Amino acid sequence: MARPDLCVKLSPGSVWRVLWLMRTVVDFALAQETYAPHSIRTEGHLTLGGLFPMHARGADGTPCGDLKKDNGIQRLEAMMYSLDQINQDDQLLPNITLGARVLDTCSRDTYALEQSLTFVQALITKDTSDVKCTNGEPPVFVKPEKVVGVIGASASSVSIMVANILRLFQIPQISYASTAPELSDDRRYDFFSRVVPPDSFQAQAMVDIIQALGWTYVSTVASEGSYGEKGVEAFTQLSKEAGGICIAQSLKIPHNPKLEDYDKAIQQLLETQHSRAVIIFASEEDIRGLLNATKRANQMGHFLWIGSDSWGTKSSPVHQLEDVAVGAVTILPKRSSIKGFDEYFTGLTLENNRRNVWFAEFWEENFDCRLLSASKREDTSRKCTGQERIGIDSKYEQEGKVQFVIDAVYAMAHALHNMHRDLCPDHPGVCPQMESAEGKTLLKYIRNTSFNGSAGTSVVFNKNGDAPGRYDLFQFQMTNSSTPEYKVVGQWVETLHLRINGRR
Repeated sequence: MARPDLCVKLSPGSVWRVLWLMRTVVDFALAQETYAPHSIRTEGHLTLGGLFPMHARGADGTPCGDLKKDNGIQRLEAMMYSLDQINQDDQLLPNITLGARVLDTCSRDTYALEQSLTFVQALITKDTSDVKCTNGEPPVFVKPEKVVGVIGASASSVSIMVANILRLFQIPQISYASTAPELSDDRRYDFFSRVVPPDSFQAQAMVDIIQALGWTYVSTVASEGSYGEKGVEAFTQLSKEAGGICIAQSLKIPHNPKLEDYDKAIQQLLETQHSRAVIIFASEEDIRGLLNATKRANQMGHFLWIGSDSWGTKSSPVHQLEDVAVGAVTILPKRSSIKGFDEYFTGLTLENNRRNVWFAEFWEENFDCRLLSASKREDTSRKCTGQERIGIDSKYEQEGKVQFVIDAVYAMAHALHNMHRDLCPDHPGVCPQMESAEGKTLLKYIRNTSFNGSAGTSVVFNKNGDAPGRYDLFQFQMTNSSTPEYKVVGQWVETLHLRINGRR
């Protein structure tokens, strides 16, 4: 696809910031011919970029922390599974294969920005006229592959950071998990789309839940950053418009919080004794931190948690903290478990999945074993045999955003298919017209695409690139087996349908 015109309309206050960003991009890309070597790269006629949180944020200045088995590995494999399915489909993009360049964001916006510069290298013209080899011959440069579109990112703060660079090079982006309301601003994030609904819909669902349960006095807690702060902002505005809901406190968990930050937040929440309901728009780490602080304060059962989709039905925030989380009501965009992905993922082995550079690390983590003497794992001496099987020798449950990763990849594929149909009617592969088309042309096809997604529901985008609001509501409940689990207690599709009594 053609190199885009980089002239954009800028407000005076943003000129210097964009100039700095552009200088950083060019300098970095020129200096890093083979940046992000620890990434997945598969060949294809057209290449899609992928951004996934393969690792958590690192501590003490290190960019990357522990492996994220579900949010990272499963979501990444959902993209690879989708590409396999599309490349085997003779009806969708016939005679055209899709390749991938997948990078790790390490759940950090600044690190993700550095990684995403890999996607724009092919669009930067380099002047190498004054470069000579020792024998006097001009050097041969391996040109990076062109990335026509990007799948990701996960966290809203990461998508926002990456969207600012991708729009300058007119590279369309489709997120499978970013829900911050500000990403609906089509003037600032014009090349961003998503297959999940924005938090403005989720916030309305929360207001409706509060009213249905008869609560009038609530507090809010947000993780610092776009997702948490904008989510709470939307909830606060909608609760004012609805009337009858009073916000007792609005607390914010800072970036890189310490133990005492969580303890302080819980103590502050306890100061307003009549406000037991707490709205949470926070990261998994912060949800877990708050639950831990609640347990340290010996306040199990005091708070009535209402968790956003970052909590959803995840086990990691409540692991070994089930007694603190019991009764929590959580929200998740309507989804279905994709049977084909279950068969694909549980069939992966070290032998048949060598394309995933993080899979050996996952294997050690998943089966609690060591592959090599050089393994970073120091908490076990048990050696991996390579014969372990996912779902048999370890627990397996499909992660909640797998469906949306699949839908995002297919949305890009359908858009490229329709674009090829119009630009290359008599050409079996990628024709010159499609090769030279600008990113805004592909964006137009993305926004106009409509198809039945992996769960059988329609995948469509509105004028801002948003998906419609459809949510399932869960409650973390005790069961007959005395082990708490998430139970569906309602849904929100423009209006609320709830099956719990919240007056406690």
